[in-house]
Amino acid sequence: QVQLVDSGGGLVQAGGSLRLSCAASGRNISNYFMGWFRQAPGKERVFVTAINWNSGRTYDQDSVKGRFTISRDNAKNTVYLQMANLKPEDTAVYYCAAGRGVVAGKLYDVRAWGQGTQVTVSS
Repeated sequence: QVQLVDSGGGLVQAGGSLRLSCAASGRNISNYFMGWFRQAPGKERVFVTAINWNSGRTYDQDSVKGRFTISRDNAKNTVYLQMANLKPEDTAVYYCAAGRGVVAGKLYDVRAWGQGTQVTVSS
């Protein structure tokens, strides 16, 4: 089982940048695909991006391609989400997730969630 602690959210102006972190602990972390979801007020939680711990291959939702970059530091068991050119519509609680794989370009069979970190983008 894996445990996740995400952090790094905050308030930023449109066009600004933020980096989120997700520290993973537990057994067999490298067996998981790691990713980020977000949930805006009154909306469902949606997939943003994912990465294969071993290969580093990434999977991005179309709306964040070219602006968000997911990466991992295997030595630190930490996954990062670098967000650039942020827009007000990126405002949401961002959740780190560990899943068993990627299907149709999205992380699936999520086995663990972080507690969430708030990102607010002002216009």
